Amino acid sequence: MKKQLTFGLIVGNRGFFPGHLASEGREEMLGVLAKAGIKAIALTPEEASHGAVESHDEAKRCGDLFRAHRDEIDGIIVTLPNFGDERAIADSIRYSTLDVPVLVQATPDRRDDMKITDRRDSFCGKMSACNNLMQYGIKYSITKNHTVQPSSSDFVGDLDWFTKVCRTTNGLKKLRIGAIGARPQNFNTVRYSEKLLERYGIQVVTLDLSDIFGAIGRMKDDEPEVKAKLDAIKAYVPTQGIVEAALVKMAKLGVAIERFMKEWDCTVSAVQCWTSLEENFGVVPCTVMSMMSESLLPAACETDVMGTVSMQALALASQTPSALLDWNNNYGDDENKCVCFHCSNLPKHFFADVVMDFQAIIAGTVGKENTFGTCVGRVKAGAMSYVRFSTDDYKGKIRGYIGEGEFTNDPLETFGGAGVAKIPQLQKLLHEICEQGFEHHVAANFSTVAAPVYEAATRYLGWEMHWHGRDRQ
Repeated sequence: MKKQLTFGLIVGNRGFFPGHLASEGREEMLGVLAKAGIKAIALTPEEASHGAVESHDEAKRCGDLFRAHRDEIDGIIVTLPNFGDERAIADSIRYSTLDVPVLVQATPDRRDDMKITDRRDSFCGKMSACNNLMQYGIKYSITKNHTVQPSSSDFVGDLDWFTKVCRTTNGLKKLRIGAIGARPQNFNTVRYSEKLLERYGIQVVTLDLSDIFGAIGRMKDDEPEVKAKLDAIKAYVPTQGIVEAALVKMAKLGVAIERFMKEWDCTVSAVQCWTSLEENFGVVPCTVMSMMSESLLPAACETDVMGTVSMQALALASQTPSALLDWNNNYGDDENKCVCFHCSNLPKHFFADVVMDFQAIIAGTVGKENTFGTCVGRVKAGAMSYVRFSTDDYKGKIRGYIGEGEFTNDPLETFGGAGVAKIPQLQKLLHEICEQGFEHHVAANFSTVAAPVYEAATRYLGWEMHWHGRDRQ
């Protein structure tokens, strides 16, 4: 998933403002991007005066340059070292035909250097640039402070935030999901609309469990892929007490899913579990799915397609593994704490300690011998972000909620993969979930990425989001 980001850089300039500011501002921003490991695509001083855009011809030149690199560019930064020409900036983006996030930055004037030779007026120019972008229908983001020096620590924070916005926006726009198996009969809560997802470029590729079982039936225990997957499972999580036959089944299941995902170019998956796999194949898919999520290829259980979209959003922003959990239990009488739980297929990244075990909830129904493969342990303590997306067929849109909290070290004696979550004003959030009819599943990630994921979802994808606790940001 990790790759070097590439940004198109537009340097604004307006002729009756000092040109040297455009040249110096361009060099400063290029240096900041290089230090952050970001590749920049920008006009050179040979291609445009000061390497900036002001005239119509320079705007066309910039648009042509970006269009030639359209498969590389993840986002666009507009930097205003002086007032800038708002029309040339907007035209540059329009002519590029790119549909990527845009960040507008303006460099502050120095209070002790406001003479005609050095005054920027970027403070004012940013408003004009944003006004034109709005007129053109170009979506854009702005820095936390109205003006900010590119080389400052504040802008480093803005840039980090914007990289997360770009990764999330672009990653979701071209997402391909492998939906393996039907929705479990008693899980109406995970219903969703493929058509609404398709509207946003998210494609769902379906596969019946019978096709998985058929592919497994044609495998031999000594196939190199099966043996390699078996070794990987044993290296991933302690398997003491798990019968070898069950581990071989898990390995074959993992190979079958990986082959399907590769053949159909799917990045993330949602897998049927309860209780077809246990009754018809004799293991749970939890460890296989945990390993995929650990590798930043999120896998959601119960064929919860919107759950895996939620997991992927957090993983894209943070570049760390996500998990899908139930908002499951109250934690005593603490109104701001609850127990988050799954059986579980949580990635190893989530655990303080983990072992493979059996699925305690359904073992009494399908037999313990058919439920080996869960990843069981205590969720570690740390700051976390959570999000849930849902398709709203009545209103024809995608909506969701997002926020931040923490997993704690509070004592908890239970089974499966579980942790105590502390969420400020939790009761208010639970009211929102129930009143708006959101699902009981929520994606979580050890990160603080609510802000960039919210920006990507609302500004660039047009989804309706509730940001719990935003008034505290």
